[in-house]
Amino acid sequence: MPASPVTLRRLGIAGVCLVSLALCCGLAWWQWERFSSASGTFQNLGYVLQWPLFGLFPAFMFWRIRKLRRQAAEADIPERTAEAAVPEVPAPRRRPAPAPAPEDDELAAYNEYLRELNARDK
Repeated sequence: MPASPVTLRRLGIAGVCLVSLALCCGLAWWQWERFSSASGTFQNLGYVLQWPLFGLFPAFMFWRIRKLRRQAAEADIPERTAEAAVPEVPAPRRRPAPAPAPEDDELAAYNEYLRELNARDK
């Protein structure tokens, strides 16, 4: 009997998780070798600690998604589609324009001077 698509999908995801972990552990080993060399720095040591976390991240996400789906099924909440997952954003409220400040004589003269300069440049 052929395997179901769900089983194949889970095996594919598990395979990707294992390949990711193996690749990232290899990169961590490479950074450890760099740290151990004469030109190694503490930045290389930081990468030694980061790479395994990067490798575990796909497995963590797979576990987290399964946990959230199980909780949704237990709570009898249907899974939302991509369109329904986007929340409605209300239209922005328009603020009333502020009332123009009354111009004093000095500001009016300055603005007139700026208009003259602008007219001369054109």
